[in-house]
Amino acid sequence: MQASIFVVDDQPAFRLAMEKLLLRKQHRVRSFQSGEELLAAVEHDPPDLILLDLKMPGMDGIEVLEALHSKSRDTLVILLTAYGTVEDAVEAMKLGAFDFLIKTIDLENVEEVINHAIEYMLLRRRVSYESQHQADQYDLSNLIAYSPTMKTLVGQLRDLVDLPSVPILLMGETGTGKEFMARVIHHNSTRGKGPFVKISCTSLSPQRFERDLFGYERGAFAGAERRKLGLLDQAETGTLFVDEIGDLDLSMQGKLVGIVQDQSYRRLGGTEDIVGDFRVIASSYRDLKAEVVAGRFREDLFYRLNVIPFILPPIRSRVEDIIPLSRQFMVRYGLELGKDVTEIDERAIKMLQHYAFPGNVRELQNMIERAMMLCVGKTLTPGDFPGAH
Repeated sequence: MQASIFVVDDQPAFRLAMEKLLLRKQHRVRSFQSGEELLAAVEHDPPDLILLDLKMPGMDGIEVLEALHSKSRDTLVILLTAYGTVEDAVEAMKLGAFDFLIKTIDLENVEEVINHAIEYMLLRRRVSYESQHQADQYDLSNLIAYSPTMKTLVGQLRDLVDLPSVPILLMGETGTGKEFMARVIHHNSTRGKGPFVKISCTSLSPQRFERDLFGYERGAFAGAERRKLGLLDQAETGTLFVDEIGDLDLSMQGKLVGIVQDQSYRRLGGTEDIVGDFRVIASSYRDLKAEVVAGRFREDLFYRLNVIPFILPPIRSRVEDIIPLSRQFMVRYGLELGKDVTEIDERAIKMLQHYAFPGNVRELQNMIERAMMLCVGKTLTPGDFPGAH
């Protein structure tokens, strides 16, 4: 990566040597002889990285670092000195310096630390982008809701996010987006900064489900050599999402009643009840009321979960949302695949609006991804959707 790097040192020979080293690596370089000059430049041209001398006339490196804290929070700073002390290094790190190096004539180790700083900066930017993208993805204002059923659902969700401890039951066919909606609820509530922890009732045996969910104490069973925290511990201050709870064994259903009712649980082998701070959101593709009648789901658990039930509509009943969802997926896969496909022709639009979508939104997403791979122009056509006619 070509980075913007500022060098601050009162010694002209050192500044020149650093400039030559950095320019050979194709970086953009500016140099300054004092901290005061640097701070004036940063106001209008914040760099990616600053190499800052610790001992200078006027403001020293520590004072400059303190001033930078309020001016350029995203800039990384490496402090350099010919005669630094441990105390200086500790103070620099407290103020947010990325590293602290002793200057040498041959600039030993400087290049390596600069490379590490640039790698760290790129990682931080990627994490920031992904976090922002996730925040946008789950924001209520960005939900696709042109159909009457989805408009009603989103209106109900807006009222719900202010009730951060009430259990929620999401029901709907496979592929309707139950986990996605659970994340929307989590993100938009006061628990949004806490963890979102998922446990699947379909893929785990009852024994594995119990151990993963509750955790266990040392000696709870053969092989339990040390305490292990469960998913309930990990969900503290956030959301526990119990995926496809209708598939859960009856014996395990009974163990969830206290969790849903008052967030109370006990680790396997433990003797004390723990009261957590999390919201329970459960999902099911099964009609749980019918499952209760059939004796396959506990009635007490159903009524504790069913305080606020939501039924996610199948995509065939929200035709108005099909093309807006398709365009949203096109943007995502266009970025991933490096393709500039921006339109859907009228024949493909009609085909998608009349397709039954047995796999619901998940199937639509997969179809758009495949169509984007197959498309050779800038417009999706019926030929890019094999099997959907």
